[in-house]
Amino acid sequence: MSPDDLLTQLRKWGVKFAEYKNWRTHSRDRATGKAWGPVNGFMVHHTGSDSRDQRALLRGGVAGLPGPLSHFGLAQDGTVHLIGWGRANHAGMGDPDVLAAVRSEDYGAYPPADNQATVDGNDCFYGVEIWYSGSHEMTKAQYTALRKLSAAICDFHKWTAKSVIGHGEWGSPGKWDPGMAPGRMMDMAKVRADIEATLSGQADKPEDKPKPPADRPDKMLAVSGFLPELRHGDRGWYVGWLQRNLARFLPAVKVTSVYDDATAKAVHAFYAQELDYKTTTAGKVFGADGWRRVLSIKSKADGTD
Repeated sequence: MSPDDLLTQLRKWGVKFAEYKNWRTHSRDRATGKAWGPVNGFMVHHTGSDSRDQRALLRGGVAGLPGPLSHFGLAQDGTVHLIGWGRANHAGMGDPDVLAAVRSEDYGAYPPADNQATVDGNDCFYGVEIWYSGSHEMTKAQYTALRKLSAAICDFHKWTAKSVIGHGEWGSPGKWDPGMAPGRMMDMAKVRADIEATLSGQADKPEDKPKPPADRPDKMLAVSGFLPELRHGDRGWYVGWLQRNLARFLPAVKVTSVYDDATAKAVHAFYAQELDYKTTTAGKVFGADGWRRVLSIKSKADGTD
């Protein structure tokens, strides 16, 4: 999966993300002389800290363990920060039986016991570091984002959720991440079941959201659940929903379900007209703040739609 492929998958699955510095080329490949891949699975970690911003740590590493320390950093608000792409120091040495089971996706509720450490997992796993101590549960936003991020990766590779494991299942001595209490790892069978539910469309897959009733085309639609960041070039139901709401203020807007130049101009005009604010992207990005605004402002002076 290339960096561009990754961004496509994140948008497809409604993952809120942010790019950090030169993440596309930041890796350990050159320094170690070892190539990354083939990648066979996705490994979940906790950072061991509840700090609110751990991007610099994950990018730069620590004494004796240079960065990147993961490909993704998952913040408390559910934002996935893109840290590096290529070989990263996150998995360490692990059990060949676990790797074989993940590759084949042939195991029961849990992979085999991790009683060896003879295979370098940095060669063959994507890794996410979730920003929390592990001595308590991660936030709900983090868990929702983890499910979607896992689905985005598995969907690209045509994997099932059995390609997702916790660091504590890999073989590094003393590891118990992702944790839920001091020294206690989350039940990864339950995590995999939740990821599989997301993959199968039972939870939060944006393109499977139902359309609003046909008799409410000009009404302000209720805000509920996850609303994805949209960008110029995106397509789909959410883009049509945005266009439908913009048309309450700018009647010339057409509902095409394509975030084209006309939609970007309309977004820019909406901010200028209704909020006296000039966008810095010429309307080519529409995120959470935009959703809150466009769905909360009434289109008529008397407070009605």
